[in-house]
Amino acid sequence: MFQADVNDVPQLSFTGALPQDARIDQLVAEAHARYAGHDDGVVADYIPILAEADPAWFGLSVVDVDGGAHAVGDVGVAFSIQSISKAFVFALAADGIGHDTIRETVGVNNTGLAFNSVVAVELNDGSPMNPMVNAGAIATTALVPGAHADERWQRIRDGLSRFAGRPLALDGEVYRSESFTNHRNHALARLLQSYDRLAIAPDEAVDIYTRQCSLAVTAQDLATMGATLADGGVNPLTGERVVSAQTARDTLALLASCGMYERSGEWLFEIGLPAKSGVSGGIVAIAPGKGAIGTFSPRLDEAGNSVRGQRACAFLSRALGLNLFASAPRGNRAPGAGTDPTAVKESS
Repeated sequence: MFQADVNDVPQLSFTGALPQDARIDQLVAEAHARYAGHDDGVVADYIPILAEADPAWFGLSVVDVDGGAHAVGDVGVAFSIQSISKAFVFALAADGIGHDTIRETVGVNNTGLAFNSVVAVELNDGSPMNPMVNAGAIATTALVPGAHADERWQRIRDGLSRFAGRPLALDGEVYRSESFTNHRNHALARLLQSYDRLAIAPDEAVDIYTRQCSLAVTAQDLATMGATLADGGVNPLTGERVVSAQTARDTLALLASCGMYERSGEWLFEIGLPAKSGVSGGIVAIAPGKGAIGTFSPRLDEAGNSVRGQRACAFLSRALGLNLFASAPRGNRAPGAGTDPTAVKESS
């Protein structure tokens, strides 16, 4: 295992700033108008209740680390958080048991295989490898501290609510629909148990995991939750510290490498932001030190990612200067930019 040997070196961060609020509002509206008419993709139906979503829904929100909120479209429509919950439950678990323990117990590497792959577990001696795939997420959920199932579930719901800055409710209809169809997740949990990789009983772990995926959120919630990670674990709307700065950093690193499953490399190459998607049509993309994008649109591509959401994130990443890897020579700084590292001209 890689050993960094830097525990005595303080973690510093140097990040730029977003444009003024009026410019953000303009670009969010432009992104929404640009892609609202795109009808590529299909609504997920492998979980029956998801098939009832209106394919025309499209909400887009940006929340910055100063607490500014910029939204357009169907940002108030509630939908189940689905796999996006994996990122925030990972943060809660990591905050509870520590950086080294969760790395050794669950792993932080991309499997390169499908999100519900059994083969990935078998090939790695029972290690789930990655908290962003189903096996790893179930194992991570089982690590959330609690004396019993109800206490673990309450800790997860309360924790995700603190990320969102408001109480999140369980969508009972989604929970029941998923509970009737999650046979593969039960199989993954039992496989993990057979390798002694699951901290609690398989049925309990899967039930809590199904509940967390069934929490109802909005695009605005996703942007706020992402902005909490962007702001070192502090919710920019409530001012509450939800997780430590190290946990926020660890979560963003994991999302950068694994958040979009086997498409994570392509996503990072094109958009350059840590992100997580859900099969209900949500995406959260995070710019450390700046803020986050939350999108909702149910039409998905073949990889299970929202088509409109991906395009809106790509547009805003470029237009707002969010890409982690974008830079320009110092000689190309815009006139009057001074030493502001975000005020640069980038040739296309």
